[in-house]
Amino acid sequence: MLALIAALVFIGSFLLAAGTIVGMFMAYHDKMVAALTFEPIPQEAPVYRLRISRRRAAPMVSRRPAYAFPTAAFAA
Repeated sequence: MLALIAALVFIGSFLLAAGTIVGMFMAYHDKMVAALTFEPIPQEAPVYRLRISRRRAAPMVSRRPAYAFPTAAFAA
């Protein structure tokens, strides 16, 4: 008797799960087909035309070269 009840519960739960799957498939069939056949609209890559204008610095004319160490440091 227990095996018969267990078998009925198992078959009932299996049919409920199968019915849920079939019901969801029927409810969302149109949306699934639309998602699988969707082709996005191709878009051209944007082209950016930038004009970079920088003022060029004129080379500085120094009267004497700048040394890394002052000459007085070596005199000591």
